[in-house]
Amino acid sequence: MELMDYVEPLWLVVATALVLFMTPGLALFYGGLTQAKSVVNMMLMSFAAIGLVAITWAFWADGISFGESAAGGLFGVPGGFALYDIFDEDPAALVEVGFGATFAIITTALISGAIADRAKFSAWMIFVPIWLTLVYAPLAHWVWGDGGLLVEGGLIGDAVGEAVDFAGGLVVHMCAGLAALALALVIGPRRGFENINRATPHSLPLVLLGASILWFGWFGFNVGEASFPEESALNVVNTMLAPAAALVAWLLTEWARGQKPSAVGAASGIVAGLVAITPAVAFVTPLGAIILGAIAGVICCFAVDFKWGKYDDTLDVVGLHFVAGLWGTIAIGLFGRASLIDDGRGGLFFGHGFELLWAQIVACVVTLVFTFVATYIIGLIIHKTIGFRVEPEVEDAGIDVVAHGGPAYATAEEKAEATS
Repeated sequence: MELMDYVEPLWLVVATALVLFMTPGLALFYGGLTQAKSVVNMMLMSFAAIGLVAITWAFWADGISFGESAAGGLFGVPGGFALYDIFDEDPAALVEVGFGATFAIITTALISGAIADRAKFSAWMIFVPIWLTLVYAPLAHWVWGDGGLLVEGGLIGDAVGEAVDFAGGLVVHMCAGLAALALALVIGPRRGFENINRATPHSLPLVLLGASILWFGWFGFNVGEASFPEESALNVVNTMLAPAAALVAWLLTEWARGQKPSAVGAASGIVAGLVAITPAVAFVTPLGAIILGAIAGVICCFAVDFKWGKYDDTLDVVGLHFVAGLWGTIAIGLFGRASLIDDGRGGLFFGHGFELLWAQIVACVVTLVFTFVATYIIGLIIHKTIGFRVEPEVEDAGIDVVAHGGPAYATAEEKAEATS
């Protein structure tokens, strides 16, 4: 075997670890943004997603996502217990199962930020495997599966052209952002939401630390399955440049709007740039990545304000992930270089017409309708049966104490009582 036959599988193992590390990073990012009285609940929702998604993925969700296509590309057919079957047939493919699981984990965990401070942990534990099975896994098959609905061999892909999404603009970020919007509408706003005015996060250091870990892990996200060295070199540079441009653009936008450049703005700009470059990372040049990231920083800075008086997306999952994911996916049809896309299609701004742009727009519309409607139905059924929202007195007192046995930070009196 040649050296590269060892290097590429080994790198995928490292990339899998990097992407898994993103979810604890997200827990810190979300935990720092939320109220101190519900930070444990917020972080546990991310950690619960790791456990629930990993198990569900191994048993059947991996098969729905990447199994043999059925019903015109609507879903893949699971072949049984994924880890058992693959271990017998192709042990090396186990790494692919693990890598795919980490994408599903971070996508599911992202949703929780929209319902912070008011969601029942028990309802979340029920929602996660159902949503993964009925929403994420089919969508992953549509975009990344062999013969999926939106790619070659699928009904829509053959009709309008194949959509391209390198690492998850559709499957991860639009999907999570739309699911977050659906759940926020089902559960309703926080008590006193109309009087909430950009409350200061309880821990800015946690926010910045979480954003840093996300950026670090994102190199596994965007480079994990890139071909070496052609795509991987480009993807590394683009994963650095797009969030850097978005960070600067967000801070400048705050300043232009008469606001002080903020730590939350810097962290949010990083995330917006990372989200936007995710689908396009292998299809645009470094200059394209800077332009794409800068525009994401500006539009998302405005988008996170859209919720006020309309819906309560607590931690701006919609304004960051849906908006930036939508922009990054469509931007491929504008800035995509034909030389970087397998079938030779290119972006409108490079004189290649509307073919690729149209395929990207159709894929976005399909993702929007399917994800929002399916998630809303799932969330509504749970909400109308066991209830998806904590009682008012629990929300006021803080979910951590009531649902998880204690606060994130003990008071001086509590510490003294514990040691007496």
